[in-house]
Amino acid sequence: MPEKHMNFFVTTYCNEPKIVLFLGMNPGPFGMAQNGVPFGDSTYVNNWLKIEGNVFKPTKEHPKRQIQGLNCTRSEVSGNRFWSFMEEVCGKPENLFRNCYVHNYCPFSMMTESAKNITPPDLKARERKALLEICDEALYKVIKLLQIKIVVGIGKFAQERATQVIKAFNLQDIAVVGIMHPSPVNPAANKGWRTIVYAQLKQSDILKYMV
Repeated sequence: MPEKHMNFFVTTYCNEPKIVLFLGMNPGPFGMAQNGVPFGDSTYVNNWLKIEGNVFKPTKEHPKRQIQGLNCTRSEVSGNRFWSFMEEVCGKPENLFRNCYVHNYCPFSMMTESAKNITPPDLKARERKALLEICDEALYKVIKLLQIKIVVGIGKFAQERATQVIKAFNLQDIAVVGIMHPSPVNPAANKGWRTIVYAQLKQSDILKYMV
């Protein structure tokens, strides 16, 4: 049997066109940076998504952020909130991924010398512009490839980038909606994020694609 690697998430859950694209920002240090799965809290990656395979270490890694792959024991708070919500609403992964896919706008994990996480908005203007140009084009290709009809921006940044991409590439008949980001850095997310997001998805008529 061929050895499984971390594209197992893609080959398992993204092998046909979708309707809805849930769009995050970029990898967190204890989530996607560890296992390649957006919002990849290891508990849900292992036990709900049933992801298997080997995670290879990068040539250079920060001593405070070493890659442990599926064996990472640190919880990703955003990912735990996101995937536990999906489990509660969808029941089984197959229900979610029948019509939906989860993707990050930027695939790069970035950090300072002190290992502080860096997100695209944190970059200086020149660096940010260069990165956004690359990621915008990549998002355009993903939307076209998967024949997406609705992009759900997880947080304002992702929603804004999706809106910009659709305008810049003149994509037709694609809606963009937003939900609150589950990050604990957002005070509002620490006060009933699950209830808020359920209401947002219901208002946007997205829930029917998740069950």
